[in-house]
Amino acid sequence: MAPFKKVLLFCHRWLGLISGLVVFIVSITGCIFCFQDEIQDAIYDYRTVQNTGKPYVQPSQLINEVKKAYPKASPDFIYYYGAGRPAGVLANLGKEGYEYVFLDPYTGKITYHEKPQTNFFIFVEYIHLYLLLPPAFGKWIVGVSVIIFMVIMVTGLILWWPKRKTDRKRSFTIKWGGRWRRVNYDLHNVLGFYATAIAMILAISGLAIAFEPVSKAIYATANVGTNISYKDEVSEPKSDSLKKAGLAKQPVIDIAFAHARQQSPKAEMFLIHNNPAVSGAIGVGAYPQSMHYAGASGYEFDKYNGKLLKTYAYDKKSRGLKLNEMNYDIHVGQIFGLTTKIIAFLVSLICASLPVTGFIIWLGKRKQNKSKTTKVRGAVHHKAHRRAVQGA
Repeated sequence: MAPFKKVLLFCHRWLGLISGLVVFIVSITGCIFCFQDEIQDAIYDYRTVQNTGKPYVQPSQLINEVKKAYPKASPDFIYYYGAGRPAGVLANLGKEGYEYVFLDPYTGKITYHEKPQTNFFIFVEYIHLYLLLPPAFGKWIVGVSVIIFMVIMVTGLILWWPKRKTDRKRSFTIKWGGRWRRVNYDLHNVLGFYATAIAMILAISGLAIAFEPVSKAIYATANVGTNISYKDEVSEPKSDSLKKAGLAKQPVIDIAFAHARQQSPKAEMFLIHNNPAVSGAIGVGAYPQSMHYAGASGYEFDKYNGKLLKTYAYDKKSRGLKLNEMNYDIHVGQIFGLTTKIIAFLVSLICASLPVTGFIIWLGKRKQNKSKTTKVRGAVHHKAHRRAVQGA
């Protein structure tokens, strides 16, 4: 083996051993999370409501209902998930944490509530993102392991790529009739090859969600050749408490929601942030497809008088911002519907298998090397013994 490939093999092997357990956990939780919407829709009745065809109740009414049940709550986020789905309010209860309250969007009545951390899929997501460690610490362990995994995928591809064209067809298939070690070897190499491109996309999109510098790098790359500023495009306006003249005659959150519905009539889902800690303004995101987070238009309003402060029209967003806003849908595989979701699931499953099959290969090599060393030592000892006898 050439010196360059020996270095690659050393890096591939030991980086794999270092990051293998984290990669396995992150990949297997990614598999589980891929179909979380479909699974929850199937097992939880509160995820659907009867579509009466009536207009949605106002956000202020949802807030009032939540405050009746939780007087000390601060309803920071309000969700209209779409026709036939409940509305949701994420209520901040202070020291008691958050309560996720679901309501019928046509009547405003509470249908279900839960602590977010008690939801199985949120628990899985927390493992996926932080390994159940403190977020500031856990996300770095996951992030570094994912970067190492990307290096491993590249080095593995270089090491595996067949030199001769005649070997390529044979290298692209798994020899199911071979011995189990040979099948394991093929599972590691062949499946790793087929998964590499999608695995890289999933890894980069995940890093972009967790780390702002990565999302900024994607933004800058997609906007090469333009003079668009990231700071100017994504900056959120703030309400001016010194300019309270002309206070709105109705709740500003209702004004904001009505404007968003008028400007984005085809939107199926609306997310409203009513949290002063976010920007000091009230914002509404209008999403074209329920439970999908790409393609949104946004509207920000002064929380005192209901004046429109800024519009984030989807058609006017830069390529980089559009791409960044696709990150979640890309990462979970739902960007192009069920087909890409199945692909993401299978690739995540393959990624989870690679540390396992790779470890088995490494273990087998170690046993072979020990066996060879023992045989060599035995042969040397035997020869030395014969010479000693003959000399005597």
